[in-house]
Amino acid sequence: MQGHLAAQDDDIFFFITDGPVKIMRPNTVVAISAGAAQWLKKTRMQWTSEDKKKANMDNVAKDTLYKMLDNNMF
Repeated sequence: MQGHLAAQDDDIFFFITDGPVKIMRPNTVVAISAGAAQWLKKTRMQWTSEDKKKANMDNVAKDTLYKMLDNNMF
């Protein structure tokens, strides 16, 4: 399985082991202090082409897993 995913992209296996990708941006509105969030989730309108590629690689990893599972495991 790892070899099959690596053949599609070198980093795609990490999307399975590390969990779903979260597209984040630094919090520049509020001064960083105790309890203040340092990262905020980007809206889809703020995504760069690199962000879109990461989100799509997450979808490719999910698709591959769904295709590999039989009906009992799914």
